[in-house]
Amino acid sequence: MNSAENGPAQDRTDPPHSGRTDELIILRPPTVADGADLWRLAHGTGVLDTNTPYAYLLWARDFAASSVIAEVEGEPAGFISGYLKPSDPTTIFIWQVAVDSTFRGRGLAKKMLFELAERSGAARLETTITADNDASIALFTALARQHETELVKRSLFTEDLFPAASESGETHAAEDLYVVEPLKF
Repeated sequence: MNSAENGPAQDRTDPPHSGRTDELIILRPPTVADGADLWRLAHGTGVLDTNTPYAYLLWARDFAASSVIAEVEGEPAGFISGYLKPSDPTTIFIWQVAVDSTFRGRGLAKKMLFELAERSGAARLETTITADNDASIALFTALARQHETELVKRSLFTEDLFPAASESGETHAAEDLYVVEPLKF
């Protein structure tokens, strides 16, 4: 297990898009200095709900222990934001997963998720995913498989709970709750 106290996780890998076999990937908790990069990474996905840059600064300050940023050769490449649920601190809730398009296809999301799940020490993981997000469903299914358990899905936030995003009446897609339990380390 790699924790903030033990230093960042380091992994040498052979990413399919770089052609390099010695690329250094560092996974670590974000700092306030990473806040702008978290915002840029979320915005750059084109699919995540991008929050104000201020929110990412606060996230990096207040929830760094339950979040992770990936650097590839010193360049911010992705992040996962999460928090331990106040009502159940044995549950980590994963809020956003972002990987810069330059670094996709290297397994960064999976590396970040697995490292964060272990580092958190949580017994249970929750996240919400829209029905059309096959990549996220596959990511969390892989985590469940790693922990020899099921990924359980149930309805959580229906479309009618979200405000209209435009005058055309478009709403946010429903967010289903996915649960991986138990996490075994």
